[in-house]
Amino acid sequence: MNKNVIISVKGIQTSSGKDTNTLELVTEGRYYKKGNTYYVTYKESEVTGMDGTTTTLKIANGIVTLMRFGSVNTQFIFEKGQKHVSYYDTQYGTFTVGVMTNAVTVDVDDEGGEIRVDYHLEIDNNKQGGNDFHMFIREAGQVNDECSGSIEVSN
Repeated sequence: MNKNVIISVKGIQTSSGKDTNTLELVTEGRYYKKGNTYYVTYKESEVTGMDGTTTTLKIANGIVTLMRFGSVNTQFIFEKGQKHVSYYDTQYGTFTVGVMTNAVTVDVDDEGGEIRVDYHLEIDNNKQGGNDFHMFIREAGQVNDECSGSIEVSN
């Protein structure tokens, strides 16, 4: 299984001061399966601030691993109840990021599906607040694809 998909992503960040930022993105990507593991991959753009970066999500056994390669290089592991630390490498420097995952919901099959992750970030051991990441994956052509590449940011 290897297909073109439309990926809808909604991210909500809540700072420790309780301010929220919402980011919504609809883009094209690839969805494939190797063994019992699903993968979703798409290219970032100027709009997300990571132009030149490819993002891949690996979905297996209730664990979601987010990998970015290009202008930004990192790997976040989302595993319920676990904290994982990794490096976040950008053109401006490298820092450590701790990811403490509160909840992971995975409902995917060969047709697509959805992923939801609720987590907290620490950058260089400083708490940054909470994050809610929600992704829908559907086969390209199933629904109106005219909004590919659109993004909305609100505060």
